Amino acid sequence: MAKNNKTVANVPNLRFPNFKGDWKTDKMGEISQFSKGKGISKLDIVENGTTECIRYGELYTHYSEIIDEVLSTTNIEKSKLIISTENDVIIPSSGETPLDIAKASCVIKSGIALGGDLNIIKTDINGVFLSYYLNSKKRNEIASLAQGSSVVHLYSKQLSKLNIYTPLENEQNKLAYFLTTIDKRISTQNKIIEDYQLLKKGTMQKLFKQKLRFKDRKGALYSEWEKKKMSQIAIFFSGGTPKSSNTHFYNGDIPFIGSGDISKEKVENFITKQAYKNSSAKMVEGGDILYALYGATSGEVALSKIKGAINQAVLCIKTEEVKYFIVELLKYNKSKIVSKYLQGGQGNLSAKIVKDLKFYIPSVSEQQKIANTLSAIDAKIALETKLLEQHKSQKKYLLQNLFI
Repeated sequence: MAKNNKTVANVPNLRFPNFKGDWKTDKMGEISQFSKGKGISKLDIVENGTTECIRYGELYTHYSEIIDEVLSTTNIEKSKLIISTENDVIIPSSGETPLDIAKASCVIKSGIALGGDLNIIKTDINGVFLSYYLNSKKRNEIASLAQGSSVVHLYSKQLSKLNIYTPLENEQNKLAYFLTTIDKRISTQNKIIEDYQLLKKGTMQKLFKQKLRFKDRKGALYSEWEKKKMSQIAIFFSGGTPKSSNTHFYNGDIPFIGSGDISKEKVENFITKQAYKNSSAKMVEGGDILYALYGATSGEVALSKIKGAINQAVLCIKTEEVKYFIVELLKYNKSKIVSKYLQGGQGNLSAKIVKDLKFYIPSVSEQQKIANTLSAIDAKIALETKLLEQHKSQKKYLLQNLFI
């Protein structure tokens, strides 16, 4: 793939070898026909229905540029539905935000019922090519066409005015295949990560239910696990928040860690040394166990990646036990803790609640074996996640440079 000299008109920054000449420019309305889908409500969705169908909300939550497997089915008579033909491109005609609505998908098979609030574009252009194009180079422009405030709308009349640059059919097909291959690679990478996450979940269940035990060097099981309160194996403290009205207390050099920051390497808020001295904020070190007491992250736990000050929504847990083991134990029990103490997601956890939690605790030697096992899986997940981000970054770069 080669970079192009942009003194030449109407060619993308990157192009496959052997493709020459300018891309053609047209108004969308000159090369497409527009229609609308027809209403399919949630109540119309059934398992194993007679007709596969797509509802506009599913474009936000389930589908990407290509729709080859359909999520929903209905038993509505086909004669009362709008049915797709291969290569149809669909875009929502209503949504919550302009960027949400600027999302195109190509339906690559015929016979799919297309629900209401969907713009349907029929064109001789490769629909997969067009979907990638609209979702990258044209997304912000499409978003700017949306009208409304609390609910935004996008009409075919507006879409018809878009300037579209297209190469010849064989180059469209090459680009569609290439980008589809990248997405398949991303999908495969996501599956690899999901498999490792399931492996970890299953391993944690076996370990913390003591169905899987470790042995010492002599081949004997380690000592029996003992039921203990957290207060028996750790000490605890939380912090506080300096007065927000004092401008001298903020934008300093000390990272200020809130409940949403406990696993982050960087935080947005900083306080000054003066603020630290004149408040109940407390310092924690990198590697300390941090437990979120308040907010949307209540019950989450992590080893701090940075040295900084914590506020009252964060509990620091200091222990002589294996810290990685304690973190994983608390993660494993998070749902039980949250469901018991945060009814309906309301309220806060407290230091007293955490101190009074009771768990079966193995010897330090077995804790280390468990920590080593789980951290090895975490290392695999981190490695595969890094590879996934590289694939996504590559796709983002290509989408910005393969189209005009």
